[in-house]
Amino acid sequence: MPTSSTDHLTPAELAALRAGIEAAEPAFLADLERLVNLDCGSYTRKGVNEVATWTAAFLERLGGEVARHPDPGGVLGDTVEAVFRGAPGGPRALLIGHTDTVFPEGTAAARPFAIRDGIAKGPGVTDMKSGLLTLLYGLEAALAAGPLPFERLTVIANPDEEIGSPSSTLHIERVARASDVAFSLECARANGDIVSSRKGTGDYVITMNGRAAHAGVEPEKGRSAILAAAHIVIGLHGLNGRWPGVTCNVGVIEGGIRPNVVAERTVLQVDLRAADRTSMEAADAAIRALAAGPAVPDVTIEVELRHRHWPMEKLPRSARLVELTQGLAVGLGFDVRDAATGGASDANTTAGLGVPSLDGLGPIGGMDHSPQEWLDVSSIVPRTTLFAALLLATGRDPEVRSWRAGAPE
Repeated sequence: MPTSSTDHLTPAELAALRAGIEAAEPAFLADLERLVNLDCGSYTRKGVNEVATWTAAFLERLGGEVARHPDPGGVLGDTVEAVFRGAPGGPRALLIGHTDTVFPEGTAAARPFAIRDGIAKGPGVTDMKSGLLTLLYGLEAALAAGPLPFERLTVIANPDEEIGSPSSTLHIERVARASDVAFSLECARANGDIVSSRKGTGDYVITMNGRAAHAGVEPEKGRSAILAAAHIVIGLHGLNGRWPGVTCNVGVIEGGIRPNVVAERTVLQVDLRAADRTSMEAADAAIRALAAGPAVPDVTIEVELRHRHWPMEKLPRSARLVELTQGLAVGLGFDVRDAATGGASDANTTAGLGVPSLDGLGPIGGMDHSPQEWLDVSSIVPRTTLFAALLLATGRDPEVRSWRAGAPE
């Protein structure tokens, strides 16, 4: 019979973890206010780096070996990496939290952090300043509980998750390939669920190249890129549901210069999502097949895949992480379910490399990316305690300790 997570932590240990985090809650809330009130949209490099500097200092205070990786293009903020070393022979873990939001400069001043009736609001309060703080305060509590039960634990705080992690993915992949488990601290779903699977995403730019002509004098000499785009848009939306869980949306169309000119060029921005890798590969092939057969003669169609997250599928070993989390939650007095969601995160990257991964481990909140974004303040202590306990239970679990990085599922 498998060992339960509550066999790894005694009731006294769970109570001590909770007491320590309850004592730290005022500091958590003060830090949350500070971070939410910083403009740190993905392209607001100065603000993102302020969060990075603060995070790096916190991790150094905990004893981490901290490095900062600048964006090679100099546009985005720095990726913070901190390594904590424990006893040889333990598993190796990766913890991920991001320091950016989706909001433009001026948002923090327009609607600063506030708490009313137990609900905190402000830009990024849920996605993911509170999740980042749960990572830090949960790690602090786990370190205070005794020797680190991991051979190595690495924290990555990345500056660009909201735009697909273009600068930080190579660092996440490098660490993930040498890790046995990965935890992403995006917040829990609005109903409290953690996340064990996410759809994969593909961001495409599809360009139609036609031939311009005077639309009134000699339209027959033109080749309308807009007409070709109209046909392919219908085909792209026809991919919805062709495979279970697949969605395809043309979100932006740009083309033409004047009503009396046959459009020479049209550009589509397309979002593709799929629940499993096989369906995603099939849908990608279908997109390229549509582009290979334009409806308008002499029009050429180019397909560019700007960014892709492979699906975060619930790997067999990930189920063990869910089991550990659920057992600990019961010991703390509440229930937790795992769920699938359509949005991608950096856990897609780790799971796509075959690393058992779990996400949605932050506090409870909702309405991400909107002015109505909210956080249930009462969930901070129990969810941070749960994460601290999960770190200890995972590191102590004989099944997890038997996993070695790179071993097949």
